[in-house]
Amino acid sequence: MNAAKALSAWLGASPQMNAAGVVVESFTDVDVHVLNRHLRWWYETRDVPKSQDGKGGYTGGTNTQSRNLRALFVYLAEEYGHPNPYADPKRHNWAAPQLGKPKTLSAEFVRDVLTLTAWGHDPERREFETVRDHALLRVLTEGLRAEEILNLQVQDLDLPSATLLVVPLKGQRNSTDARPIPLQPSTVKALTRYLRVRTTHPRAESGHPDSVWLWLGTRGRARLAYKGLYWIVKRRAEQAGYDPDEVTPHSFCHTWAHDLLDAGVSGENVMAIRGWSSPAMLRRYGADQASQRAINAVHQLGDRYS
Repeated sequence: MNAAKALSAWLGASPQMNAAGVVVESFTDVDVHVLNRHLRWWYETRDVPKSQDGKGGYTGGTNTQSRNLRALFVYLAEEYGHPNPYADPKRHNWAAPQLGKPKTLSAEFVRDVLTLTAWGHDPERREFETVRDHALLRVLTEGLRAEEILNLQVQDLDLPSATLLVVPLKGQRNSTDARPIPLQPSTVKALTRYLRVRTTHPRAESGHPDSVWLWLGTRGRARLAYKGLYWIVKRRAEQAGYDPDEVTPHSFCHTWAHDLLDAGVSGENVMAIRGWSSPAMLRRYGADQASQRAINAVHQLGDRYS
């Protein structure tokens, strides 16, 4: 739907004519040449250069826009007999991004940002924002994606059992595909403290529409969105003395996978906790430190011929 809206907005702002000489006034006037021009425009103006390390660029956004528009034109072809521009050999292909090796955060970095927001004698460290940020950072170390964290409700926590429940992002909250996530003792403690401080938030009152959501904004604002989580990670990294460009919320997922594999947790168990069905995901998330883990494993064997 968003891809179709974007195409419609582009057509409205930049009148087009197709190869038949017809002014494009609707989706059914779009041919392969108009589609190619739209995707070229998208690449040049909307596809922000980025990569795993924040350097260089790729055509990932254009590939996504093209892939999503395909569904629209398949529908038009099936329902209205409109020629599908995606079946035209003159259509330009936009390759999916070549994903680089993900970057694992150092243990020093994780400890430093956690220490920055840790509970202490300083009254400022017991304020809502600091306590919330510490709990958020702790949950990030449990390997959850940003969307999974932000989708958490208070009812999803089972702190006596040191677990929380992740509901599939595209499923219902009563879905049988929900999976439990084991929590570290420090994460349980951080969440317990956050829940206590959270009771002072005006939107946490019973009956308020936002009261079900676990993460609430500062200054009485509504539930936390991705932009808020993104800047929390960036700001806390900078306050701890690190380059904020070197870390994103997703960096913690790769670090979690490395930590578990390095500790000897089987790949099968890592996949089960993370909800991966393909070993390719395990290889990708564990790629950054794979060589070092192999070296450590061989060193632990000691002398094989003594």
